[in-house]
Amino acid sequence: MALGKIAESPRGSLSPQKAADLSNVYLEIASTMKDPEIILVLCHYIEVSLSEAKKAVRRSGDQSTIERIATTYFGLGDLLKKRGYHNQAQISHKKAEKLG
Repeated sequence: MALGKIAESPRGSLSPQKAADLSNVYLEIASTMKDPEIILVLCHYIEVSLSEAKKAVRRSGDQSTIERIATTYFGLGDLLKKRGYHNQAQISHKKAEKLG
């Protein structure tokens, strides 16, 4: 597979559970990074993956995955707050509360 020839991200085809897993991987990596630009890019990827998972899981009603998504939103909010992005952190925490 040549990466340069991929038209769109395969992330959209992931199940809600796998999208939640991917979000957690991004969160773990972002939590260890020092470069603020890389952290923000990873936070964006977390948000996109969580948003896609949230849409899909609401249709299925899978409560355990909904809880995992909420937990990841809280973790994202905590990371953003730690890095000084208080408004974005608050938004992430509110998304988690709506799910939980």
